[in-house]
Amino acid sequence: MITQAGDDGKYESAREHGMHALRHFCASVLLDAGESTKAVSEYLGHSDPGLTLRVYAHLMPSSQTRARVAIDAVLGTPTD
Repeated sequence: MITQAGDDGKYESAREHGMHALRHFCASVLLDAGESTKAVSEYLGHSDPGLTLRVYAHLMPSSQTRARVAIDAVLGTPTD
């Protein structure tokens, strides 16, 4: 989508395009890869990680598999 220049000669920004979309994409990729919410919050300049969670929680992978793998690594796999 191309935006029209305003009276001042500057182009209007569109939230679904440009830098906002790039920020959202970056945050989504980082969270999906398992980066911490606190780190992503700092990267984005959010005032606190709670804001990042409210916006991106639906994109974060389930921690159940990571938790199971971590416990298995410490306790080992059961043998029969």
